[in-house]
Amino acid sequence: MNIGGPAVQVSALLRGMDSGRFEHRLIAGFVAPDEADHLDHRAPDLPVQRIKGLGRAVRPSDDARCLAELVTTMRRFRPHIVHTHTAKAGALGRTAAVLAGVPSRVHTFHGHLLHGYFPPTKTRIVVGAERRLAAFTDRLVAVGGRVRDDLIAAGIGKPGQYTVVPPGTRLGPAPDGVKAREALGLPQDCPVVAYVGRVTGIKRPDRLLGVAREVHRAVPEAHFAVCGDGDLRPGPETVAELGDRLHLLGWRPDVETVYAAADLVLLTSDNEGMPVSLIEAGLAGLPVVATDVGSVSEVVRDGVTGFLAAPTPGVTAELTSRTVALLRDPDLRREMGARAREFTGRRFGEERLVADTEALYSAIAVARGWWSPPAPPGSAVPPVLSVIPSEKGEHS
Repeated sequence: MNIGGPAVQVSALLRGMDSGRFEHRLIAGFVAPDEADHLDHRAPDLPVQRIKGLGRAVRPSDDARCLAELVTTMRRFRPHIVHTHTAKAGALGRTAAVLAGVPSRVHTFHGHLLHGYFPPTKTRIVVGAERRLAAFTDRLVAVGGRVRDDLIAAGIGKPGQYTVVPPGTRLGPAPDGVKAREALGLPQDCPVVAYVGRVTGIKRPDRLLGVAREVHRAVPEAHFAVCGDGDLRPGPETVAELGDRLHLLGWRPDVETVYAAADLVLLTSDNEGMPVSLIEAGLAGLPVVATDVGSVSEVVRDGVTGFLAAPTPGVTAELTSRTVALLRDPDLRREMGARAREFTGRRFGEERLVADTEALYSAIAVARGWWSPPAPPGSAVPPVLSVIPSEKGEHS
């Protein structure tokens, strides 16, 4: 449950789904030292069963113990459905479900590992494992159409297994821009570009800093606020180079304050699923400049709610020029931001996520004969077990 898209989605489902029809239990591992725990920062009220060793690293002895504990938990709880999120939990959770005799297995791809994470040999191993896992999974959920299409093209599952369920989220009440900048130590009279997310390889913090340097040359008064942390946090030399124009905010539970203080949001990743940070930016009424990877184009409408740049060798220059154009044109920022708020609010709300997932579970219940179609209120409850470790394999 490290801060990111999967944790946001599961939290919304646990809070929003009809408890009279669905009974949940959440199992998660512990986050890595360089990451922040969503449950600690943003959802301390959610009940969770922690399993020691359930994390991103592959350690045969730990994984065997986790698998045994998952099987024991499932046999005790006797869920009708096991729904896993992220790669490592998808492997352990679905395997445990088969061993425990759970009738239905669902897995959500919040992104994929098909490129940008591993060398070719390891990627082939990952793809082979996902193909085998898909063979004993009833439903595969993708957060976006492009993510689904990439997975199908890689031979992972069959088209009929897939359902596209985009993320859904909401922002807490935000302070006004003046108070937000005061809280974050940002100047009132300068444009601010925000980045929200993990600071790790696939997110290309080096590209983010490259854009910051070039933007600073064109718009010297621009400031960059980085909300997040990770294994590639900028070092002292980089911080010194950008001086007081770079603000490392670390992880913050009040992410809405960061958006309230910003003029636009920047994303520089090599690979994404459907980034929740860009949905949040839209809900906050901010335009986005981002690399066109994964299902980013299903969140950001190029030229309408922001600008997208193909991940080519010249992408840093294009991201820079688009960022500079927005910083120099406040009217365009406001227009794009207003369109972004309308679009994301309509398509990516929590209520829609909950309704889509309830419909998925209900369809499984009907197909399995647990419910009669349509599922009436007050029917027998099919329990759902969500399994999420902390790992970098899938993100937002």
